[in-house]
Amino acid sequence: MRHFRRFLHLSCLALIAACASPAPEFIGAQETRLTREGIRFAVFQRGNRAEAIRLDRISGTRHRDMPFLLVSVMEEATGCAVIRRSVAGDTAEIRATLRC
Repeated sequence: MRHFRRFLHLSCLALIAACASPAPEFIGAQETRLTREGIRFAVFQRGNRAEAIRLDRISGTRHRDMPFLLVSVMEEATGCAVIRRSVAGDTAEIRATLRC
């Protein structure tokens, strides 16, 4: 029984980790999932604002270019241009204002 509980606990953690949770301002927003360069992303759009979240782990060498890839993924998912000066975030998540 103890092993079953441990298995159940780890399974639940794995399911939670696989989900993308948007920032509060994007809860209920339109979500688009896509894969670029072997990395999965979730993009949430509400009006002229969007959030892009990287869903997979990456190696240290890929962190350098990740903000540019996140912007590109956001533009592809929304069909809008990202206003570059509005971009805020890090290598796992960015938020930005869009020009549609």
